[in-house]
Amino acid sequence: MGNARVEAAESVVLKYRFLQEKISVRELSTFAKTGELSTKLRVYLALAKREPKDLRRALTQEVPVNPNLLYQVLNSFIGEVLLDRVSEVVHTPSNRANRESLRSALVSSALRDNKITLIETLENYPTPEVHVEGERLAEAAQRMVRVLGPLPNLKF
Repeated sequence: MGNARVEAAESVVLKYRFLQEKISVRELSTFAKTGELSTKLRVYLALAKREPKDLRRALTQEVPVNPNLLYQVLNSFIGEVLLDRVSEVVHTPSNRANRESLRSALVSSALRDNKITLIETLENYPTPEVHVEGERLAEAAQRMVRVLGPLPNLKF
């Protein structure tokens, strides 16, 4: 069992300025679906001076996409530039293979229901841990929207 292949992230390291906290993907998924905050996430957001509703909105905002078109776009020059930029915000712990990991997570998310959300992307991220630079989360979402479709302003 020790050689089992990792197929999805188990934890997310949320970073805000000097704060960082490892949160399970399960905790974030529960929060995204129900609005119920774990004690750990509640304390972290309070310390980071972030509103839970803004995080929940960032996690659940849907972008409708055609998975085949998404795959084509993400494998173009423009798509690779977009992946590199977004990977500055959502990335592997080692900062290696970011483009490939993010592309895989986004396409996997779109295949299920013809849309992508941040929580689905984190759930499908192909490393055991994924790092999220919280200060730049809204910026990353807006970059993706410019290429993939319209979204309202995100404040997180």
